[in-house]
Amino acid sequence: MTKLYADGARIVAVAPMMDWTDRCCRSFHRQITRDALLYTEMVVADAVIHGPRERLLGFDAVEHPIALQLGGSDPAKLAEAARVGEGFGYDEINLNVGCPSDRVQSGTFGACLMKAPELVADCVSAMKAAVKIPVTVKCRIGVDHQDPEPALDTLAAQVFAAGTDALWVHARKAWLEGLSPKENREIPPLDYDRVYRLKRKYPNRFIGINGGIQTLDESRAHLEKVDGVMLGRAAYHTPSVLGGVDALLCGAEPEDIDYAALIDAMADYAARHIAAGGRLGHVTRHMVGLFHGHAGARRYRQILSTDATKAGAGPEVLHRAFAAVDLGGASEAA
Repeated sequence: MTKLYADGARIVAVAPMMDWTDRCCRSFHRQITRDALLYTEMVVADAVIHGPRERLLGFDAVEHPIALQLGGSDPAKLAEAARVGEGFGYDEINLNVGCPSDRVQSGTFGACLMKAPELVADCVSAMKAAVKIPVTVKCRIGVDHQDPEPALDTLAAQVFAAGTDALWVHARKAWLEGLSPKENREIPPLDYDRVYRLKRKYPNRFIGINGGIQTLDESRAHLEKVDGVMLGRAAYHTPSVLGGVDALLCGAEPEDIDYAALIDAMADYAARHIAAGGRLGHVTRHMVGLFHGHAGARRYRQILSTDATKAGAGPEVLHRAFAAVDLGGASEAA
C-alpha cells in the first residue's frame, strides 16, 4: 500500500463529481492545495476497457495524488479497468457504491450495490488482485428502506475482509426511487454519527466521511473522529476553502492564497489547453466561485460567464476578470 492510507494517515479529499471534477477542474484545485487527494469523475469500467482511454483517463502530472473512480459491478471488468488505471499512473482506484442516478441504476452499479455487499466484496477482491495501488470504496449509509445500522456494517465487513484499503462514506441514505440525483444530495438527512460509530467499530481501518461538509472548521472536527474528510460542492462552488487544507493536514496556520500567482498559473494552463484544441470555457467554468465574498466577485463571474465562453477567447479574459476583483475591498453578497 502507498503512503496514502498508511497507519495514522489523515486525508482531505475533493469528492468525485460528475460533470465537474474533470482534468481542468483538478488542475485548478491542485493550484490551491498541494496535499488534498483529488478524484476523477466516475468512469464506467466498460468505457475504460473499450473507449478512448486518453480522453477518459488522461491527466496532468501536477494532479497527484489522484484517484480514479470506477463504476461497474462485474469483477473481471473492474479488475481490467483497474489495471488500465494503474498503468496510467493513478494513485488509487475507487469503486462507486453511492451514486443514485438513473444511469447507474440501469447498469446495476453505484448505490444499487449497497443491496449486494457480497458482490461488492468480489469486485474489491478482483481489483486488489489486479493492482498494487490502493483499492477503496465510496458508499452511502444505506439505500431505500434499508436500516443503516446493519446495511453499513454488513458492507463494511465484506469489503474490509476483501482487502479494501479505505471506506469513504457519504453520510446519507440514497433513495433510488422518488428522488433525483440532486435531491439525493440534499434531502436525505445527514447522519454523521452513523459514520462515527462505524469508525469506533473499526479503529484500525481507514474510514472517511463525506456529505454536507462546508468549512475547514467542520473538517477539523470530523478528523477528530474519522480518518478522512471529503469535500464536495463546497470545494467546487467556493474553491478558496481548499486554501487551508495543507495547513490543516500538517497542523499549521493557513496562509493566504496568492491569487495573482494562481491566476497567472491558470492562464498559462488555459493557453496550453487551448493550444491542444480546447476552449477557455473548459477551464474557467470551474473558477467562477473563486472570489466568493470578495468585492468585485460579481463582475468577475460575469466576465467569465460571458466573455470566456466566446469562440476564440484566450487567457487574457482571465486576467481581465481578475482585474475586476478588489481583494482588499468590502465583501459583497454572493
